[in-house]
Amino acid sequence: LLQQLDKVGRSLATLTLLSNQQRGTLNLLYHTMHQKMKVLAIAVLAAQTLAFSSSGSLSTRSASFVGTRTTVTGPSSALNMIPKSSDKDYASSADFFPFDSSLLSSKSQLRSANNPSDTEVIAKGPNEEAADGSADVRQLLGVKGASETTDIWKIRLQLTKPVTWVPLVWGVMCGAAASGNYHWMWNPFDPNDRDVMLGLEDAAKGFVAMILAGPFLTGYTQTINDWYDREIDAINEPYRPIPSGKISEGEVIFQIWFLLLGGLGIAYGLDVWAGHEFPSVLALSIFGSFISYIYSAPPLKLKQNGWAGNFALGASYISLPWWCGQAVFGTLDKPVYWILPILYSIAGLGIAIVNDFKSIEGDRALGLNSLPVAFGIDGAKYICAGSVTLTQLGVAAYLYSIGEPTYAAILLALILPQIYFQATLLLPDPVANDVKYQASAQPFLVFGILATALCVGHHDFSA
Repeated sequence: LLQQLDKVGRSLATLTLLSNQQRGTLNLLYHTMHQKMKVLAIAVLAAQTLAFSSSGSLSTRSASFVGTRTTVTGPSSALNMIPKSSDKDYASSADFFPFDSSLLSSKSQLRSANNPSDTEVIAKGPNEEAADGSADVRQLLGVKGASETTDIWKIRLQLTKPVTWVPLVWGVMCGAAASGNYHWMWNPFDPNDRDVMLGLEDAAKGFVAMILAGPFLTGYTQTINDWYDREIDAINEPYRPIPSGKISEGEVIFQIWFLLLGGLGIAYGLDVWAGHEFPSVLALSIFGSFISYIYSAPPLKLKQNGWAGNFALGASYISLPWWCGQAVFGTLDKPVYWILPILYSIAGLGIAIVNDFKSIEGDRALGLNSLPVAFGIDGAKYICAGSVTLTQLGVAAYLYSIGEPTYAAILLALILPQIYFQATLLLPDPVANDVKYQASAQPFLVFGILATALCVGHHDFSA
């Protein structure tokens, strides 16, 4: 009974963060009940001790009640089993709460929508494993519905969220295409591009660049983001690796430094391999790592600001990997090589807004100024649609202006389905249709980025 009462106390502490006065009242009530339960437990144990002393053994009924046969020498033994409480003023004590109150800073407190003055914290409970048999795969990819594991290497991989590597790997591929200098092992479209050894070397370079952008620097970004979100995750997602204690703080810090320094080492190695006089890949990697840090870490914490945070996210997923891939295989010596990825990063800002619709209430409660919070759902959905569509139309117009009508037409053909899905999914209800919209529209966006990169790679800018 005492154990059950303790569980109730911990559950209450997890569910609701009260004011000091309410906390004192609840603590006093809790510890009063706790003392009464102790008195009851003493009486029960004393009675069982007397019964055992008179009969020499426990009856079958009493043994089944206790659960295990236990030798008791006297009433004092029973009393010693009960932990003594210290003379503490429970009305002013915060020890009722199972975690340190410093973890629940004002920035990580969810406020009640009905009473903003109350600091209510609503815990979401344990992680629910996916029922479709994909729980183990979800654990390795670092997404919801994952299975539970104690394997430290699986937990380390989960922290890096491999599912988020894919856009960065795609970006590196687009950059390689934009360089116009990537060689195939056997190009079916160009009989002059069938040097197997040169193709193998370029394939190896591309693979290393993808390892840099994905597992190392994206892994670093995701791990450091989880590290600085650990206080909020302790409330909202207590099953995450860091707040659940599945990985120690020291192990997390080691992983952050290992991925960062390992990524920078790989970047410099790519510069040497490509024969760069100036280490452009290393410079891009340092810049991207810095953006990742200030995106997650105070005092700047760009993710708290809708415009800056979403653009930083879009640039990290589109511009930086594009520039990395292009630097490995070519040069970044023309303004267009910088401008086009930045325009697509503005489209990426729109995609990031879609992810904010579902968390608007939590963002508002936490004081995070996401664009749906700042402009409302109706305002943010038009900003989202406009940033995605107008930037791509601008890129298509540019391709047409430089004498590439075919690529411009291809890009326009890829934009039209996105406009359709905006009209039928995003604008009617962005909260309910966020996942469906992204699954329907984003493939056309990413193939449009690749089409643009191929156009840049094949266009003769010297003409």
